[in-house]
Amino acid sequence: MLVETLTNGNERLEILYDNNPESPRDWDNLGTMGYAHRRYVLGDKEMEVDELNAIEANDHISLPLYLYDHSGCTMNTTGFSCPWDSGQVGVIFVSKEKVRKEYDWKVITAKRKEQILKYLQGEVDTFDQYLRGDVYGFRKLVDGVETDSCWGFYGSDHKKSGLFENAGWE
Repeated sequence: MLVETLTNGNERLEILYDNNPESPRDWDNLGTMGYAHRRYVLGDKEMEVDELNAIEANDHISLPLYLYDHSGCTMNTTGFSCPWDSGQVGVIFVSKEKVRKEYDWKVITAKRKEQILKYLQGEVDTFDQYLRGDVYGFRKLVDGVETDSCWGFYGSDHKKSGLFENAGWE
C-alpha cells in the first residue's frame, strides 16, 4: 500500500508499507525475548511464567515486556494504562556472562549495565515496529520506469531508518 510519493524533476520515490517484513527476532540479537502468550509469537522463546520470573532473579540483565492488544498489538517495557487489554507478557534478557564475552568486559559497571539496557530497549522498539506494521520499502522511478527498490526499513522516520539514503534521496 502506497504511503507517500515524493518527486524531484523526472524522478519519483514511492514509499510503501512492507507487507511481508522479516521479524527482527530472526536477526543476530544480543537479548532473548521470552514470552508467555497462548495466541501470539512475541519473541524468541515461549516460556512458563515461573521460568520468566527465575530469569529476572538470576544472573541476567533484563527488562519486562508488556503487550497492549486491542485492534492490533503494540509492545513496550514500561506498561500501558489499560488494565483490560494489556499486561506483562514476558522479559527480554541477556546473561551477564554473554555480555562479558560479547563486549570483552571483565566487570559490568552500572554505566555498562545502562548501555546494555538501552540496547535491549532498542531491540524491543524494533520488534514493536514489526508488530505494528511500521515497516516500509521504496520504489524509485525515473520517467515512469522503476530503477530501484528495497524493503525492510523499520520505523516511519525514513531518514533515521536509512530508507532515504538507500534510495539516494537525501
